Amino acid sequence: MRGAMVVTETAPVELAGLERVFREHQARVFRAAYRITGNVHDAEDVLQTVFLRLAHQGEESRSMDNPASYLYRAAINASLDVLRGRREGQNVPLDEAEAEGRLGKSPRTPEQLHEAAELCGWLRGAVARLDRRPAEIFALRYLEGQGNRDIARMLGISRVSVAVTLHRTRQRLQNELRAWKRGRHDTRD
Repeated sequence: MRGAMVVTETAPVELAGLERVFREHQARVFRAAYRITGNVHDAEDVLQTVFLRLAHQGEESRSMDNPASYLYRAAINASLDVLRGRREGQNVPLDEAEAEGRLGKSPRTPEQLHEAAELCGWLRGAVARLDRRPAEIFALRYLEGQGNRDIARMLGISRVSVAVTLHRTRQRLQNELRAWKRGRHDTRD
């Protein structure tokens, strides 16, 4: 006997192997999901989704060359899906600690904290509106801190493609941010 088995709708998966992969990678998957979604409950949902998908892959999941890279990317994509699902006007409430951690300097006044939270919510929404590949590359680079070389290797594309995508994405987001700030300023007057 090869160990305990779990039968899913699509294929059997060895429970011991899946548990091992889960124990080894759950923290990283959760952290990646939390940094992108900004919400513990959403990060837990992403964690569950990623490992359920892995369980449904059956034999393919055991023969993966680099499970860490696969799971990391899966967490980012599932998190981006969560953001896209919220796109219809809901922002994530951010606590003071997160708002302070996302900015270069710590906001001190309630107004500064509110502005920081609004900006974080806007950024999550803006990333959710991006196409899948630019959103994934942007999240890997700026939310996860991966280098262009590592991103290129993970995605199987050239470093030039990563750099060009990041440049275009930053330009788009900067233009959208300017418009968003103008709109906020106009409504306050």
